[in-house]
Amino acid sequence: MSLYASAYERLFRRVLYPAYESGLRRRGTLRYLREYERDQWRSPDELDALQWQRLQALVAHCWEHVPFYRRWWGEAGMAGVGDIRSREDYARLPALTKPVIRANAEDMVSPAHRAGLLYKTTGGSTGEPLRFGYTRESYERRIAVMFRGYAWSGAHLGQKTVYLWGAPVAAPAGYALFKDRLYHAAFNRRMLNAFDMDERRMAGYADAIDRFRPETIVSYVGPIVELAQWIERQGRRIHRPKRILGAAEALHPHQRELLQRVFGAPAFDTYGCREFMLIAAECEHGGGLHLNTDHLHVEFAAGPDATGPSDLIVTDLHNVGMPLMRYVNGDLGTPGAKACACGRGLPKLAKVDGRKLDALRLRDGRLIPGEYIVYLFLAITGVKQYQVVQREQDALLVRIVADAGYGADVQAQIEVAIRKLAGEDVTIHFETVDHIALTPSGKRRVVVCELPA
Repeated sequence: MSLYASAYERLFRRVLYPAYESGLRRRGTLRYLREYERDQWRSPDELDALQWQRLQALVAHCWEHVPFYRRWWGEAGMAGVGDIRSREDYARLPALTKPVIRANAEDMVSPAHRAGLLYKTTGGSTGEPLRFGYTRESYERRIAVMFRGYAWSGAHLGQKTVYLWGAPVAAPAGYALFKDRLYHAAFNRRMLNAFDMDERRMAGYADAIDRFRPETIVSYVGPIVELAQWIERQGRRIHRPKRILGAAEALHPHQRELLQRVFGAPAFDTYGCREFMLIAAECEHGGGLHLNTDHLHVEFAAGPDATGPSDLIVTDLHNVGMPLMRYVNGDLGTPGAKACACGRGLPKLAKVDGRKLDALRLRDGRLIPGEYIVYLFLAITGVKQYQVVQREQDALLVRIVADAGYGADVQAQIEVAIRKLAGEDVTIHFETVDHIALTPSGKRRVVVCELPA
């Protein structure tokens, strides 16, 4: 790292970002970050006690102030908060699913927090669109937890970073584009659009990394692996960052080895979802991902002693506005070690199972990451579930489980968004179905590419 880069990183972390985040925006992100950085070194027993205290407070809040939970838990036999005396009691409460949320969204909002709620839409890797709300504090804490998790690999605020990431289908322009670029420049990061990547543009992505010379690369796993494969085929030498952080799908051992071979840097796995942001991340010692149990309550459906893949059930301990209590997010995970050589008391997730987004492969060599399909459906209404299947290079099948409001205009909107990357030469068929089958691992895949490898 150059002296200039080191000096800017210190200036950003100590002066510029605090002035912006705490001063100008009046957000508590850095206060929460200090709290989480302190709490991660607590013992496992202390962290368990802290988590349980926060969970009990949230259960009491939901029972008193959220109409849905008082009704739903009451129908399940709960007479009052006194019935939840242990984690085992909490685990007996009914699990929350996307269909339940969609059917009861209004009643899931705490009336006192309704006016200040922020909202986000997720398509998720299960292809079931969902709109959910969260409080400002919950958002600020999520950002703080993300900063902490990335720092476990050595990636810090203000560090020179390339993001190979998704861009909105409708890209900013004019003054909005200027502000966007200024914002990222202040963070000392360069954004590369993962949705624009194809065989013809690979050299441009590699050139951008060589010019920017980042210390860290943060990327969806699929695109960074595709880029590494291209670099290796070309016999090209690329700038060596100090670390690579993979996101959006599990980082498999052979992919990790490829990234480390091509970029000459260790690759770290992270795991999150739009409903909660960062759930777990690897530290410098590897061997699994630390679960953010001081921020979230994470259960394994098969029980605390599960030894194999199990449905993950997650609760945000700080979202009192529209609490997601025992939410089944559609991912499978395997429990990991309770202790780590790093000394942090946070338990580990051994790995994330059954989370895979395919890429569509077109005749001219272009790749459309599965994440693009997720993004484009975020703005689509009238769709309960969706799936894009590719059996030929020049043809795509879009399966739709229709909701109220679905019609020719919605279908046209979907087709236009797909053609932005697929082009006019690809045939797009639509099929309305009653349901989309799960895979044997329990996932409903958004994109299924059946072309030969």
